[in-house]
Amino acid sequence: MLLKIKPIAWAYSMITLGTEMLNSVFSFYYVKLFLHLYKISEVAFYQAQMILMIWNALNDLTGYFHVSQADCCSGHHSSVLYGAPLYSIAFLLPWFPWKYYHRGDWLSGLHLVVSLCAFDSALTCIQQAQCTLFAEIFTRHESPLRLLKINQVASLVGSTSILFSGLISDNMEILFNFQAFAVLIAILAMASLYTGTCHMSHLGPKRSPEENVFPESEQDLPWTSIVSLMRQLLTQKNFCLFLIMSFFQVFHLTFFNNFMMIFADNLIPKDVLPSFLRSIMYGAAFTCPQCLVLFSQSWLKKFGYYKIILISFYLKGTASIVMLLLGQQYYYFLALYLTVIMVIAQASSCLFNLPLADVVDADLLKFNRQSPLSSMVFGINALFTKPAQSLAPMIILSKLKQYGYGNPDKSTILDLHDAMFNLICLVPLAIAVIQILVWSPFSRRSKTDYTGTL
Repeated sequence: MLLKIKPIAWAYSMITLGTEMLNSVFSFYYVKLFLHLYKISEVAFYQAQMILMIWNALNDLTGYFHVSQADCCSGHHSSVLYGAPLYSIAFLLPWFPWKYYHRGDWLSGLHLVVSLCAFDSALTCIQQAQCTLFAEIFTRHESPLRLLKINQVASLVGSTSILFSGLISDNMEILFNFQAFAVLIAILAMASLYTGTCHMSHLGPKRSPEENVFPESEQDLPWTSIVSLMRQLLTQKNFCLFLIMSFFQVFHLTFFNNFMMIFADNLIPKDVLPSFLRSIMYGAAFTCPQCLVLFSQSWLKKFGYYKIILISFYLKGTASIVMLLLGQQYYYFLALYLTVIMVIAQASSCLFNLPLADVVDADLLKFNRQSPLSSMVFGINALFTKPAQSLAPMIILSKLKQYGYGNPDKSTILDLHDAMFNLICLVPLAIAVIQILVWSPFSRRSKTDYTGTL
């Protein structure tokens, strides 16, 4: 039962609550905001995504690796405490225009660059600390499945921000209502992050000086040593397979997060699916994954994360084929498909910390390290997968522009709708095939039933 879970897990989940509350809203709405309301030019949008890709790489290199050998709980707590207000402020940046933007206004492009880079910096600061804390709790023989369970409860509550933002703002049609709601959840998220971090700093296990202090050579590693450690990590087959699989998962999630509203607005008539039901659909796409993970705990214990993740790829591919055969004229099936495909992808992604934690353990045993390279493992994962967050919107928008997206000329509308429908079916199908081929050789952990209590 959730009431039997240790307070440190509840504290950890408060960090998840604050992070999920803002991250889901930001990724879901910002593309439509800048394309439809701010009318950003195509070139400026691409430039912003390219700058974000470079910024992500620099952010991950400096944010994750500089503490790769000296992971310290107090340091991670400080990262969240200082990052919380910056994270909330960065979240609010895109929703308030700097002036009235005309079509193709250069200032809207600058606005997007600042918003993306600021939000990514703050999010990286918090996620780096949170991911490392997850691995540290894991290595202290706590049950990762129980931690995952309470974490999903927090994610479930946080992801309802999509539902309520849609209902309150009529899916961002009423910008003032959306802005007011954004300010509210920014305050709530900051309070949640502070609460979780303060409790973790008091509840977390205390290390002796011998455990806290590493040799000087490990405290301040030169870049040559970091590169050497990266090479050692990348020699592990499981880690490389996971990185490839995770890259395409991030691409898939970003694709649907950024464009789900745009596709639904164009492919499903509003008299068939009114605004209220669309808000429910969008909310379900973000809340149902957490429910699915919570209710699948017994499956995780029985089959392990490897099989569950693999099954999700088969389900994703099957759903894509069925929708492709049905066609876009079945509007209710299309709405169901958009929701299901998001649920499957989001739910399987919730399990990705488990194989990463296994990679940390395997590396610790293989090279007889004095401390786990948890920050570096999560940092390399971010370094390799985050480019997908920029590539996905660039590639999809480029494809849509070829069929007249953003052009008021109605002569191309049918071609545009066909292109959109093909994208939402063929992209998940292609990704599912690649992920099945990549994930199948993964050497799954022999122990699937974790013990211990949180």
